[in-house]
Amino acid sequence: MPLTKINELLININQWKIILIPQAVVLSFLPCIQVVQFLWQIQALPIFKNQIIMKSIQFNDTKTGEEISIAYSDYGKGQPVVFIHGWPSSREMWEYQLADAVNAGYRVIKYDRRGFGKSSKPWSGYDYDSLAGDLNELINKLDLQKVILVGFSMGGGEVVRYIANYGQNRIARIVLLSSVVPYMLKTADNPEGIDKKVFDEAAEGIKNDRIGFMDDFGKNFFGVGFLNKPLSTPLLNYYLHLTTAATQQSTLACANSFSSTDFRNDIKKITVPVLIIHGDSDKIVPFEASSKRTAVLIPHAELVVYQDAPHGLFYTHRKLLNKDLLNFFAGKKYVQPVREAVMPTPL
Repeated sequence: MPLTKINELLININQWKIILIPQAVVLSFLPCIQVVQFLWQIQALPIFKNQIIMKSIQFNDTKTGEEISIAYSDYGKGQPVVFIHGWPSSREMWEYQLADAVNAGYRVIKYDRRGFGKSSKPWSGYDYDSLAGDLNELINKLDLQKVILVGFSMGGGEVVRYIANYGQNRIARIVLLSSVVPYMLKTADNPEGIDKKVFDEAAEGIKNDRIGFMDDFGKNFFGVGFLNKPLSTPLLNYYLHLTTAATQQSTLACANSFSSTDFRNDIKKITVPVLIIHGDSDKIVPFEASSKRTAVLIPHAELVVYQDAPHGLFYTHRKLLNKDLLNFFAGKKYVQPVREAVMPTPL
């Protein structure tokens, strides 16, 4: 009996009973390892095969001793580029950057931060030292050299803290994309930051209705308004779905980390080439409170500001972003696009 991709499929082979439904598999009367071997042999539903064969690294948390598993994807060959996703998404957010980077001759690695996607979800360990330690484990276990790090939003903090804690011997260049650095929280010595009340209200929203909060958050994330629809409703719902793989604890703990961590001293240790990209209409991580200041702290960095771009510019401005990323990966200097002059209308 041939297998077909239909919503429900029942197979009975002797005493092997397999019920396949979308995104779920119920198996009985067969040891797990035999099930995997059997399904692999008959090529049962590629989506199921992909879910079983998942790449990950394992190590013990240096503080708690708990085993941590970090799920990652690894495509292409060439100089390695490691993409670090934002809060509260997963590595799947990089879908629209993947093909261009691989086809340009790079080895592209994207991973799920602990607490998100398919990685381990411990109760603690969401401080930036632990998160940068996870990145270090990935780089070391894959023995990556001359790495290009691309950190989006919260991921920019991991890039900066990694360099501060582990140096730049394995790093060729970095990209800070809509990043939270240098310091998000408004304090006496950081008056340009954001009021703590904003983060407290977000935490309450997550505690009361995490998915409802993320639904509203996603609209601001991509700049969705009554007249502005930069992405389809199904795609917006897909990005919402990515956030549901996290836990409430990891979501809250990471929000606390990216809002309260001061990276100003860490930034001073960066000497490799840096590209900073931010949208001037970012309502999640305002440009003035973040990348505008980071560019001052890293004088050799190239600062690129996308006009009218929201926080989620990895999708809304994907073509422009991918071009700028590939140029930077190749060591090309950023050139501001020349805008055509608007000629006055003849009277």
